[in-house]
Amino acid sequence: MKRYYHRFLRPSLIRMLSQSLFVGAIATVSLVSSAFVLSYKIDAQAPQTVNPSELRSYARALLKMEPERQQAFDEIKKIIGNGDVPKIVCNDNNSLSGLPGKAKEIAVNYCKRYQIVAKENGLDSDRFNTITQQLQSNKDLERKMFNMLLCLQKNPECGK
Repeated sequence: MKRYYHRFLRPSLIRMLSQSLFVGAIATVSLVSSAFVLSYKIDAQAPQTVNPSELRSYARALLKMEPERQQAFDEIKKIIGNGDVPKIVCNDNNSLSGLPGKAKEIAVNYCKRYQIVAKENGLDSDRFNTITQQLQSNKDLERKMFNMLLCLQKNPECGK
């Protein structure tokens, strides 16, 4: 299968696609954490290591929610018009109350849906947000997440 793929795509195109996917994955993680942040508690203890099972669960939640995130963002952008979409923090009523009626409803529904998807993938809101924070500060974990996203996109059973 790999040879078949390489016959039709030049190595430079493969490298470009890989880089684009990497940038997209990182952008997704950044947008999820900055545009729609679930509740986050600061833990005074050292951060718990992210195990491979949690990494897979987190990646599955990201992949599941990415189309819904894009749709919510696009809908809110249409409502707001030419202005920038403000930072939306799911557990901050001030960030949600600043949105126009329908945009607020979309953001609230998205936040609720994200919590459900995270839970379906075995992560409560606190753990999901802890992993998000660790991804932002740990390049090795970020690389592992990128590899997991690639793997899951090729094979949904990856990492089991």
